[in-house]
Amino acid sequence: MTLRIPTKRIVIVGAGVAGSIMARALAMQAGLEVTCLEQVAPDDHASAGLVIGPNAIKALHMRDPLLASAIGEAGLPWDHWRVSLCSGEVLLDLPLTRVADHGGVRILRSTLYRVLRQAAGDTVRYRCKLLECGASLQDPARSYVVWEQDGRQCRLDDIDLLIAADGRGSPTRSAFAGQPATHQVGALLFRLMVPDAGAGQIDDYEQWCNGPNRLLAFRLPDGQINIAGSLPTPGEYPLHAGMDMEALRVAYTPAHARPGPQAAWLIDTLCANADAICWYRMRAPGIRFAEPHAQVMYLGDSAHAMAPPLGQGVAQAIEDACSAAELIATSLAGGETSPRAWLSTFEAARLERLRFVMSVAPHAAGLMLGDATEQDRASALGALRQLYCQVALPRHGAGPAAGTALSA
Repeated sequence: MTLRIPTKRIVIVGAGVAGSIMARALAMQAGLEVTCLEQVAPDDHASAGLVIGPNAIKALHMRDPLLASAIGEAGLPWDHWRVSLCSGEVLLDLPLTRVADHGGVRILRSTLYRVLRQAAGDTVRYRCKLLECGASLQDPARSYVVWEQDGRQCRLDDIDLLIAADGRGSPTRSAFAGQPATHQVGALLFRLMVPDAGAGQIDDYEQWCNGPNRLLAFRLPDGQINIAGSLPTPGEYPLHAGMDMEALRVAYTPAHARPGPQAAWLIDTLCANADAICWYRMRAPGIRFAEPHAQVMYLGDSAHAMAPPLGQGVAQAIEDACSAAELIATSLAGGETSPRAWLSTFEAARLERLRFVMSVAPHAAGLMLGDATEQDRASALGALRQLYCQVALPRHGAGPAAGTALSA
């Protein structure tokens, strides 16, 4: 007589990057009933450009090579990283093959969402507005969700694992853990997309520095140029102060030199498109991958917020999803069907990785200093090599730091 293992009910809130990858992966697993709830329509995508770090592409090739290939085909390769002063002096000209064994990808966010959501298929339900979620009264380890879809209220109870992939300010996280304490990243950030218009100034991923002020830009598949930047600000600096174009021009113009051709083009383009610039500040919540008692998992921006440089915002959402999907698959294959056990292993592995990733930025800053020593540069390159190459996917039965390593 064969022992029948009860089906596990899994609900994913959000079909962004992490949610879509999880929906596709878990729908392939026998013994799981998977529902993914997405608030917007299938073709409602954000229009910004982004880069996906080599570590995320590596994790995807390990977990889902077909999906990794589809993303690569929809974008442009990120093979090179150059850092210069705004005066034009090159500080770093780095082929990613020196620090990574996969290239990254430059892609429109809308294209990335389209590829991921199509791959997730019918598992995703669209136009679902989350109304309520919480622990079940009968079993506090399980949960329930209530949502509205096309004017009709729906409810699912007895959820064995609730996965929150609903972004920064996650309503799911707030429902279970309260409003998270946040700290403000001490910078005023902005982004702008413009047509290349035949200027040919920008191609692969590049950054420019004028003191602590940063610019970055890269070309996208449809002939658009993504421009972004940051200006350090003390405390609660008024957002509108960043909209002074003369101040912006001064911030990126060297004190004792003319801007180089690329920086000059970027500065002029920003000033000519002042009304289209998106200004924002980022508030980062503390890291939280799982609830201690309820069977709730957090992925991507719901679990953590990443500072913009190094291509790690989307990259860590992809790593989260690949890690969680691999862990659940190998756990089920090994007979471990307890979501509580999945959560414990996942949280331990991802906490260690996230803390390392967040420690890399200060090392990488050494590549952007004109007076950086050879020791600074060696340290920074070593940190990048570890970031981009030493990806691991936790598996059932492995220790917190163990897993399937994707070594160089």
